[in-house]
Amino acid sequence: MAIPFYKYQGTGNDFIIIDNRDKKITALPQATIAQWCDRKFGIGADGLMLLEEKEGYDFEMIYYNADGKTSSMCGNGGRCITAFANFLGILNNSNARFLAIDGPHDAVVKTADYIELKMIDVSTETYNKQNPFLDTGSPHHIEFVDKLTSIDIYKNGKAIRYNDHYKEEGTNVNFVEPLTDLAIKVGTYERGVENETLSCGTGVTAAAIAYHLSYTPQTITNAVDIQTKGGNLQVRFQKKQHLFHDIWLCGPATQVFNGTIHM
Repeated sequence: MAIPFYKYQGTGNDFIIIDNRDKKITALPQATIAQWCDRKFGIGADGLMLLEEKEGYDFEMIYYNADGKTSSMCGNGGRCITAFANFLGILNNSNARFLAIDGPHDAVVKTADYIELKMIDVSTETYNKQNPFLDTGSPHHIEFVDKLTSIDIYKNGKAIRYNDHYKEEGTNVNFVEPLTDLAIKVGTYERGVENETLSCGTGVTAAAIAYHLSYTPQTITNAVDIQTKGGNLQVRFQKKQHLFHDIWLCGPATQVFNGTIHM
């Protein structure tokens, strides 16, 4: 069977996206997804998404990691699939509402290739500055560093991802370098990809919140600019006691190419 696909990237975090509204794909073996995402023997991507119909929503986002396993939420993926939905013409206006594995999400198409995605609320009641960890739809460990370029993200991230504390479920690992006020640089080791990625949407969201809690808790400014190897993002938020809400992940989402693959 020939399957049309589209390749998208959001600040270097890249995805294979398939329009599955006709339910032509009823099951995808893990090995098939992994092969399609392989950069040597397949299309190459950090993950694969199916766009499907869902009553009450503009669409549903079904996401798989590059290893072929069902994933937790992917922020850059959510922005890219919104850009794809806009490309397909299934949005009535510049606003989208879709269902993902962590629940409903709103998104705004600012331009054809710039998307703002509303993330889930994040509780920081148990946040620990000595061992920062946040769940922003996916689990994220945060390490603050003086100079990001001096860190071996793959080696150090892998060690933390598989350490005794996280080994049961695993975690994503973010290394965060504070720059100036309200700006940070972030490098991420992603579970499921099992490597450093050029950007991670849920990761920079966690990093921005952790940065605010650890470095600028008294400021009223609610936006943090983030540099990643794949480009720049911004995270906006509101805070009420131990709850961060109205969180928006903002940045580019671009179609790279399209083609057909057989299964």
